[in-house]
Amino acid sequence: MHELSISSAIVDTALRHAGGRRVTVVEMRVGALRQVVPESLGFYFEIVSRDTLCEGARLDQEIVPAWMRCGVCGCEWDPAPRPLAGHEALAPVLPSFRCPACELAGAEVVRGDELEVESIEVADETSVTAAVNQT
Repeated sequence: MHELSISSAIVDTALRHAGGRRVTVVEMRVGALRQVVPESLGFYFEIVSRDTLCEGARLDQEIVPAWMRCGVCGCEWDPAPRPLAGHEALAPVLPSFRCPACELAGAEVVRGDELEVESIEVADETSVTAAVNQT
């Protein structure tokens, strides 16, 4: 349900940077560790953007996979590796936040914690005028 408040912040950010122009696309980077459900984020974005200059805008989400680094030995790893080919039906692989090399805890997140509006696209004056003249 926190996708509702995140969507509201996304719309606020886009509107703040749109300079009074209609927003057509919002591009996001969402880290896998953010526990954001992409479908829910898109759903709430549509709701929150109603009656704003973001209404009808497309929300593009790039999901950034997680990557960890051990502060002790420097080992880097994917904390949630995919199941081996042919073994997808077995129990899912559990995420590992402990270093696979030295088994110590306290690793840092290298990537996968992002929640960023990467860019927005806005309608230019001529396309807005053309759309108004056609109606």
